[in-house]
Amino acid sequence: MIARYAIPFFFIMGLVVAPLVFILLCRWLAPRKIWRQAALACTLLIWAAVAYGYFVGFESLEVRQFEYVSEDLPEAFDGYRIVQFSDAHVGTYTGSRQWLLQKAVDSINAQHADAIIFTGDLENLHPDELKPQASILRKLKAKDGIYSILGNHDYPIYMDMEESEKAECIRQTIQFEKQLGWDLLLNEHRVVRRDSDSIVIAGMENWGTLKRMPRQGDVKKTMQGVDASSFVIMLQHDPTAWREKVLPECHAQLTLSGHTHGGQFSFLGWSPASFTYDVWGGSAYEGNRALFVSTGLGALIPFRMNMPGEIVVITLKRKK
Repeated sequence: MIARYAIPFFFIMGLVVAPLVFILLCRWLAPRKIWRQAALACTLLIWAAVAYGYFVGFESLEVRQFEYVSEDLPEAFDGYRIVQFSDAHVGTYTGSRQWLLQKAVDSINAQHADAIIFTGDLENLHPDELKPQASILRKLKAKDGIYSILGNHDYPIYMDMEESEKAECIRQTIQFEKQLGWDLLLNEHRVVRRDSDSIVIAGMENWGTLKRMPRQGDVKKTMQGVDASSFVIMLQHDPTAWREKVLPECHAQLTLSGHTHGGQFSFLGWSPASFTYDVWGGSAYEGNRALFVSTGLGALIPFRMNMPGEIVVITLKRKK
């Protein structure tokens, strides 16, 4: 399957197929006298882009700021700070790349957030990838804890195995996150308190509109017992669930997602992720309700071009 052979597939497409396509286009479109020079220039440019994205772009990390203002936010949580990170894909941070994961963890801890939220895709394909990274991930600390959800890669949908083996993989992934001390939310919610005030952090399992995406997310189960007057932060890996499930089925004021990686490439603000997702990065609003989509920390394929890995500092503000 493509997911299992994603990296060699990427290099074949980037270093062989794409240059051949541009060579043919140059031969067809460029003047006869210069088509060879144009084809060579295109080939070198493509090779340079692949090399840059693989060796330099993927190592870039940004700290992004997002402020959400709501009149529903309790007074005691005015200024509450959350660090969101998403799509870690820690199986990619092996060998000489492990320092990148350590850098990300150090950057997250340096924000001294009240809470840390992880919005899914901890692994690439299999829970065996997780154990070598446990000592680094265990260093994440926040006053009110670390809350996480599962992403599509955290379910073994890309592996050819028996159902019993898939169930065991999911069990191992869940067990691993809990052993880290993370509060993994599986269609559940938690109440965070400050004096007499509180907010709710709710976590759905993955739900996506695209074919083959896991649809384990259950909004009603996640919100069961949550008072209609509560301020709710909903965690959902796939941003397509915001319009399809979250907005019509609950009152969550702020939804945090990931999944898109921002297409791992952008040019003049455009990303190929826009072909698939209405919101592939940043924020969107429906009235006073908001969705924020992180473009992610890592990736199955270690390549990023003008789309650096990110951690997001979210500050909650009470509307006066």
